[in-house]
Amino acid sequence: MKELFFGIDLHKKQFTVYMMNINDEGTYGIFNTDETGYNNFMNILKESLKSGFKINIAVESTGNTRYFKNKIESVGVVVKVINTMKFKVVNESINKTDKRDAKTIAEFLKKDVLPEAKLCSEDSELLRRLVKIRSVMVSTKVKMKNQIHGILLGMGVETKSGQLNSKKGRLRILNELKASNNHNIIEILVNNIEDIEKNIKNIEKEMEELTKEDRVVKILKSISGTGKICAITVRSQIDDIKRFDHYKKVSSFAGLVPWVKCSDEKKYYGNITKRGPSELRVALVQMVLGMIRCKDEKDNILMIQYRNIKKRKGSGKALIATARKFTKLIWTLLTNDELYDKEKLSKEIYLEKIISMQENQRIKDAA
Repeated sequence: MKELFFGIDLHKKQFTVYMMNINDEGTYGIFNTDETGYNNFMNILKESLKSGFKINIAVESTGNTRYFKNKIESVGVVVKVINTMKFKVVNESINKTDKRDAKTIAEFLKKDVLPEAKLCSEDSELLRRLVKIRSVMVSTKVKMKNQIHGILLGMGVETKSGQLNSKKGRLRILNELKASNNHNIIEILVNNIEDIEKNIKNIEKEMEELTKEDRVVKILKSISGTGKICAITVRSQIDDIKRFDHYKKVSSFAGLVPWVKCSDEKKYYGNITKRGPSELRVALVQMVLGMIRCKDEKDNILMIQYRNIKKRKGSGKALIATARKFTKLIWTLLTNDELYDKEKLSKEIYLEKIISMQENQRIKDAA
C-alpha cells in the first residue's frame, strides 16, 4: 500500500511540513496557521487520499496542538501527538531549524518509534484552565495581602497572619489608618483583593456547574477531608482513569515518585521527580491534610502510616509519602467505580501487607 509520512513542526504563526514517501524521498512546505494555510494543507491531504495514499501525520504537543489535530482530522486522517518529554532528539538537536525538526519527526514516524501523548478530553481541558486561573488569582490575592502586611510593618503596626482574611478585618484596618499617608495605597489593595475574591467565587461556581453530575468528582468527594476544589482539580488532571493501567502510573504522572539512577552495582534514589502537573500534587497533599484534620479518621490505616513516617522522617516527607499512597486509593476507587469506605480500605491494605510479607519470606526460603 502507498504511504505518506508528514512531520509537522507547529508554531504560533506557521507550521513547517516535511512529506516523506516510502522510499525516503521528501519535500518541504510552510503554511500559515490561519484559515487559508490550513485549507491549503488540507487540500494536499485530500488529493493524497484520493490518489490512494495512506496518510500518517505526527506533531509535537504544544499550545495549539488540539486545534491543529481537530482541524486536520476533519479530513479523515489520524494525527499522532508526540510526547515531547520522551522525544528529546528534537529539543536537544545542535543544528535546530524548523525544517530539520519536521524531517526528524517524519523519519521517526516512518519507523513507528515516536512516543505518543494522549490529549485530555475538551471538558477536562476546560476544567484545567479554570483550575489554573483560580490558582493564579489565589496567588495574586496572597501577594497583595503580603504587600499590606509589609506596609503596616513599616509603619510599626503589628499584624497577624489571618488578620486580612475577612472583609471585616480589612475594613477595620482601613478605618484605623484613615489619617495615615498609606491609607490610599492600602485601600487600593483591599479593593483589588475583594474584586479577586468575587471572581474566584464565580470561577468556583462555574467549576461546580460543569461537574454537578460528574461521577468521578462524587467519588473523590466521598474521601474524608476532600473538598470540592480538590476533587475537581484531581478530576481535571487525571481525566480518564482508564489511561492508567496501574496505580503506579498515576503516582508517576503526578510527579510523586523518586528519581532512580541505577548503573552497574550502584543504585541512587533521589527526591520526587515533580514532572507532573503541580496543581495535581498540591491537591493530593491538601487531600492528605484534610484527612489528617478528620477526627473519625485517626485510626485509619493511612493515617497510622502517616504518623509512623512522620516520627522517622518528619512531616514534609510523611505528607508526600501519604500523597503517593492516595494515588493508589484514588486509582482503586475510580477503577472500581465505588465510593470511599474506611473499613474496606484498612482491610485491603492489611491483607496486601500480609501477602507481601509472605511473598518475601517465600523468596528468602527459596534462596
